[in-house]
Amino acid sequence: MKADILFRDAMIVDGTGDPRRLGAVAVTDDQIVAIGDLSDWRGGVDVDCEGMILAPGFIDPHVHYDEAVLTDPTLDHAVSQGCTTVINGNCGFSIAPLCVSGPLPMPLGAIVSDALPRFATYAAYRDRLMAEPPSVNTASLIGHSSLRLNAMSDLDRAATRDEIHAMCAQLDQALSEGGLGLSTGPFYPSARHSTTEELIGVASVLPQHGKLYVTHMRDEGDRVVEALKETLTIGSTCGCGVHVSHHKCAGLANHGKSEITLPMIDAARAQQDVGLDTTPYVASATMLNSGRHRQASKVIVTESTPHPEMSGRDLDDIAKEWGTDRDGAVDRLVPALGVFFLMDEAEVRRILSHELTMVCSDGVAFGKHPHPRVWGTFPRVLGRYARDAGLFSLETAVRKMTALPARRFGLDRRGEIAVGNFADLVLFDETTVCDTATYENPVQSASGIRSVYVNGRRVWADGCHTGTRPGHVL
Repeated sequence: MKADILFRDAMIVDGTGDPRRLGAVAVTDDQIVAIGDLSDWRGGVDVDCEGMILAPGFIDPHVHYDEAVLTDPTLDHAVSQGCTTVINGNCGFSIAPLCVSGPLPMPLGAIVSDALPRFATYAAYRDRLMAEPPSVNTASLIGHSSLRLNAMSDLDRAATRDEIHAMCAQLDQALSEGGLGLSTGPFYPSARHSTTEELIGVASVLPQHGKLYVTHMRDEGDRVVEALKETLTIGSTCGCGVHVSHHKCAGLANHGKSEITLPMIDAARAQQDVGLDTTPYVASATMLNSGRHRQASKVIVTESTPHPEMSGRDLDDIAKEWGTDRDGAVDRLVPALGVFFLMDEAEVRRILSHELTMVCSDGVAFGKHPHPRVWGTFPRVLGRYARDAGLFSLETAVRKMTALPARRFGLDRRGEIAVGNFADLVLFDETTVCDTATYENPVQSASGIRSVYVNGRRVWADGCHTGTRPGHVL
């Protein structure tokens, strides 16, 4: 028997959470065709995997690479850490459908620039991706704030019934064209005035498509419990699954509240479909004037349009230098992005270890000084939390990055090493894999990732991108 690629003597961690096993994996074209004792097989390319883990490629369920997959299609920061699939359109912000011209409100303006024409339909964006594929597979949620921009001239109020109907029509079309679900971000100014009734009205389209409601909740700090109640109410009222994005309890006064929110999620599961993801860091990242600088123990300015020289600086140092306080410094720096130290390490571990929690980076591919999660998320979980801290097994860590998000978002034949599945694979050294990106020096590829394959094509090998761009639109 012959295959295009034969991975020999691999320690297979298949994504299901089952114990690892020694064996071989055969790949022909873009699919896995055989697994096990393949001593009688030959490969056009033989890959000696002795001492290495072979796992499904990691799926990042929450990124903001809507534009980057076209303008920076090799996506080195993603593939270098073993990521083979990304889900865009999160937090209520999607590149399509987007009909408006001119400047966009933040943080959409940090995700979508003038580098590309606007995509008035999701189909137009999908077709562009199919014609110019990136190195990773892509799927996209449809953003509520983007729909609001299309339907409303004034975002500082709740939508009218006619405006909700217009948003529903756009969403219905986009989902019919392949959109993965609806994302919302009532935390942000562009949707802050949306009522629960508005969100329910728009989300009512989801059940007929069998798609998820995915949300950056209205509050992740002082009112995180109330925000979670709203999210669960939206799902139960509409009859759709709900998914909590980058779950956290932000601010010193709220450390420990996951001991309330996680049991709430567990209790709700008896009546409805609930899921969540999180990032493995104590610092978050968003627009600088989000208000989070008032809750954070420390803030790093990552980008500033009027003051690009402040990229990478501590906000308190900037304020002192300018003779003002944090609020005054923020006013002078915006539009800007920042990293906010808001969470407690024990709480990060508690949320990360929950059985429903999948791993996400919440990556924004913008600027020279991003959050280190853009380059380090998945190796950080494998190295820091699975191997070094023993928070869970390697098999569990891999499941949180592969089969769990694949099943959650309906990505067929992805997320598991199984015959007939697409050959999205990562080969890594369990003993050395770790993140190297830091808050001070965030643009650094991880250690221990030997090679990465997307649809049977090698995209990353020994620290370098191969230039291959075999990604599919999912």
